Amino acid sequence: MPVNIAPRSLCLMRLSALGDVTHALALVRALQRAMPALAITWIIGKGEAKLLEGLDGVEFIVFDKKAGLAGWRDLRARLAGRRFDVLLQLQLALRAGLASTVVRADRRIGFDRGRSKEGHGLFINERIAPGGHHVLDAFQQFLAPLGIAAGPVEWRMPVPEAAHAWAAGHLPGSQPTLLISPCSSHPLRNWRAERYAAVADHAAARGWRVVLCGGRSRLERDTADAILAAMAGPAMDLVGKDTLKQLLALLARASLVLTPDSGPTHLANAMGTAVLGLHACTDAERSGPWSDTRWCVNRYSQAVESFLKIPAAQVRWGRRVEFPGVMDLVTVADALERFDAYAAAADERGRLPARTGQDGLPYRPSDLRGKM
Repeated sequence: MPVNIAPRSLCLMRLSALGDVTHALALVRALQRAMPALAITWIIGKGEAKLLEGLDGVEFIVFDKKAGLAGWRDLRARLAGRRFDVLLQLQLALRAGLASTVVRADRRIGFDRGRSKEGHGLFINERIAPGGHHVLDAFQQFLAPLGIAAGPVEWRMPVPEAAHAWAAGHLPGSQPTLLISPCSSHPLRNWRAERYAAVADHAAARGWRVVLCGGRSRLERDTADAILAAMAGPAMDLVGKDTLKQLLALLARASLVLTPDSGPTHLANAMGTAVLGLHACTDAERSGPWSDTRWCVNRYSQAVESFLKIPAAQVRWGRRVEFPGVMDLVTVADALERFDAYAAAADERGRLPARTGQDGLPYRPSDLRGKM
């Protein structure tokens, strides 16, 4: 279709993970704001679909990426006879590229050459312009080929009232709360349990409520047990006891979330909660909380120079430094300094005043992201 004609139907391909799907949600909200009549179909992973269940104005097609050829055939059958004006290919993985071959679309828009990998260019016929260091900003670049100017970022996560009630029951009142989500799906990004315990005890000694959260995996249970054993005082243990919707509500009630580079970083940010992110494997400015990186510890440049033996300025966008011991570059002193800085800036409830950007939305425009 001609590029100067507004599309009537759009297919978005972003299967995983929770954080990246959260970034894609901000793109969907921008599309809905600019083109209210646009029919949006989102091909998405199973867990990610549960996260966004209840999202208004979007048709979800769940793709089981672990099903192999059977999953591809199922997707092809579900899309048989359908054609879209536009496909936004937001995932670089070869598996996502192969899945996109069953999507019939006139315009197939993907990433610029500098960010492409795994044969991404074989599955698209247009590219976004280079730009946007953070992943969310890179996703916002997909608006320009559709003639849409990027505006204020918003998420409006769909969270049912029952989930908020559950979170309020577990975290009643207005006591400042440090919510620790200690595990990433990439184990080399995880911090030592005794270091989490040191920060937890520091917060508790200052009158903060300390809560552990996480999924039902063996790693998350073992990590939580190790943190609890190393702590001098108690903490509330909610590991494995919540759903994704309840997690969103918990994150919204927390004052500060302590976590490595993981999905909860971006979920917390989308819910308006500050994040003390622990970064060495990845760059906080690329994959940390989009709205505000002030409270993060970022040892990525040091990790690049120490483990890759090249200047940080020469590293390719998105390069991970995932080596055993890399997270030891993030010290307890680093995390305590950021915690104390946040606590000093927050009010007696442990919350910063809400920020509002253009149109009264409670998030800053991207040109102010991460600045004091």
